[in-house]
Amino acid sequence: MELNALGQQTPEPAGVERLRGFIYYQQNKFAEADTAFAKAMAQDPRDTEAMQLRGVTLFRMGRAADAIPLLEQAHASVSSANIDPNYVLGVSYMQVGRFDDARHAFAAQYGFQPDSAPAYLLAARMFFHQENVPAAHASTTRALQLNSTLPLAHQLLGEIALATGDTTGAIAEFEKEKQLNPLNGELYDRLGDAYLRNRQYAEAQLALDRAVLLEPNATGPYILLGKLMLNQQNPAMAAMYLERARQMDPGNYMTHFLLGQVYRTEGRRDDAAIEFQAAQQLQSSKPPKTETQH
Repeated sequence: MELNALGQQTPEPAGVERLRGFIYYQQNKFAEADTAFAKAMAQDPRDTEAMQLRGVTLFRMGRAADAIPLLEQAHASVSSANIDPNYVLGVSYMQVGRFDDARHAFAAQYGFQPDSAPAYLLAARMFFHQENVPAAHASTTRALQLNSTLPLAHQLLGEIALATGDTTGAIAEFEKEKQLNPLNGELYDRLGDAYLRNRQYAEAQLALDRAVLLEPNATGPYILLGKLMLNQQNPAMAAMYLERARQMDPGNYMTHFLLGQVYRTEGRRDDAAIEFQAAQQLQSSKPPKTETQH
């Protein structure tokens, strides 16, 4: 390897260890990458690229507290890392409970004022993605205190309520969002889901029909309409909606699973078996979720 040959030279040429670390990073060999970046920093303490890449590497290793000082010290953007350093820094702050600092980092990523209503709402979405429901709720509430008509804030509160099983609270928040943002197709999808979970089937169908009209290429409303029709013991209509969803996105696990239930209800055992098998294969082939996916 040419890098190894260069590494044997005395003194070692500048940038060799940084490049070695980057190659290891791309190969997901994070321990080796960390060692290389640390050596690069020892050779040149002003190498902010190596410093930032080491911070990202430590973050990927689950060492957020160790990553934070490096990411704070290195301000230059490193596009070669294939990840936004403000995002990594923000998530690292979240993991150690520094929520204000996390909000500031996320705000910098999007060019928001750090203590503005959009910054609080953005941070809330990030907290929610990381499954920190209390922080997400508190940050969304603060966003609404700063701007009571901020779009998507009530929708996020509704999603938080839905995630915690509070369907009545979710419906109330989604209805508030509807008053502010009546042409948001995604909102009607979530509202229909909440009504469906609350067994308010007429309201669910109305909301989901509106979602289909506003977002005709989204599979979510079709899947929920299929589930609704199945609950109402109307397998023929359920099959129509779910087959449409399958045509749009054959890789959705839930579509195949619900279709399997529909076909079984209709006595189509062979078709049901095919759908259940497809659902199982899709479910087992899902990649594990990593904390850096966004």
